[in-house]
Amino acid sequence: MTSGPTLAEALASGTVVLDGGLSNQLEAAGHDLSDELWSARLLAERPEAIVAAHLAYFSAGADVAITAGYQATFEGFARRGIGRAEAARLLALAVELAREAVRQARDAGAPRPLWVAASAGPYGAMLADGSEYRGRYGLSVRELERFHRPRLEVLAAAGPDVLALETVPDADEAAALLRAVRGLGVPAWLSYTVDGTRTRAGQPLAEAFAPAAEADDVVAVGVNCCAPQDVDAAVEIAARVTGKPVVAYPNSGEGWDAGARRWDGRSTFAPGRVLGWRDAGARLIGGCCRVGPEAIASIARTLTDRPG
Repeated sequence: MTSGPTLAEALASGTVVLDGGLSNQLEAAGHDLSDELWSARLLAERPEAIVAAHLAYFSAGADVAITAGYQATFEGFARRGIGRAEAARLLALAVELAREAVRQARDAGAPRPLWVAASAGPYGAMLADGSEYRGRYGLSVRELERFHRPRLEVLAAAGPDVLALETVPDADEAAALLRAVRGLGVPAWLSYTVDGTRTRAGQPLAEAFAPAAEADDVVAVGVNCCAPQDVDAAVEIAARVTGKPVVAYPNSGEGWDAGARRWDGRSTFAPGRVLGWRDAGARLIGGCCRVGPEAIASIARTLTDRPG
């Protein structure tokens, strides 16, 4: 884990800048991610590319690298003929590559603390059919907990600063994740993907955030991979309901076409929005899909000009 202040300590005293979309940065560097493993495929094939992508965001002003583990699961790797031991190695490697980027950034003179967030995407990410934007998989909370716990155990053992339980579409899956992180010894943040003031599965956010208020392992709650215009209300609700620091990292505002595996529409992401998010309670602020280093640099400049 990172020496110096913990992420929780940093959140108590100011605002922390997250990175942007890892996949778009890898694609911009010329890597083909058009299969079910998405960026996780490069864990085995081009690990140095993942380090370079993390470094691009650190150079832009990000304080946190979110690992390439979003779509990395035992089940997803098994479909590609990768056994359990090798899958566990690749899961841990995602954390190690982000840690290597931290080391290189420090060697290059980065003057600030840097942290690693181990990404754990929802069950629907493993299905690779867009269901992470719908939820309601037909599984019980207990079944979802059994899916998530082994991967989270491997990620926690790899020594990240925080577990990023991200792009969660459904309050039932959030309940499973809150159970699955208990006792792992690594703090977590929980972030929903939302539609207005509801989860993608349709539950009111006030109800969806409430269980996290009493979860000692959870240091922040919020939203990610949603439209930028949905963040303002969600941040206010998360802060009011839980009393915890809020995490906010929306996508560009474009729409994901799961069948064609491409983004459509136009970007509505405006870095100037982050001041409102921060004033409403957001303390971890960045971007998700289609938000690149230039936007993260603008966020970092904006938040530095008006420190929290």
